[in-house]
Amino acid sequence: MSYKIKSRIWIETADGVFLGEGRIDLLKAIQREGSLSKAAAQLGMSYKKAWNLLDSINRSAKKPVAVTTTGGKGGGGATITSYGIKMITAFETINKGCWDFLDAEMKKIDWS
Repeated sequence: MSYKIKSRIWIETADGVFLGEGRIDLLKAIQREGSLSKAAAQLGMSYKKAWNLLDSINRSAKKPVAVTTTGGKGGGGATITSYGIKMITAFETINKGCWDFLDAEMKKIDWS
């Protein structure tokens, strides 16, 4: 029998969660789709929930992570800023490092 360790990480501020896997998924979907509503639909969440998450991220960040434009004749959209891309990359690097560490620790244990 083999064992697998599970873990989730998130980054918090004094006000609560700043970034976690779900928020990173939302930012990456916005980056792909160029739209908050399309990103929300792709992730199977309501627009309101996506908007609240994005607003929370932007309020907790030192700089805007994403910018939105309202709809109208040309349509609306959302863009991840260069700071937002930096935050995505940083979180993914930390997350991968965490998983690599945990996998290495599991290999050190004699389960017999």
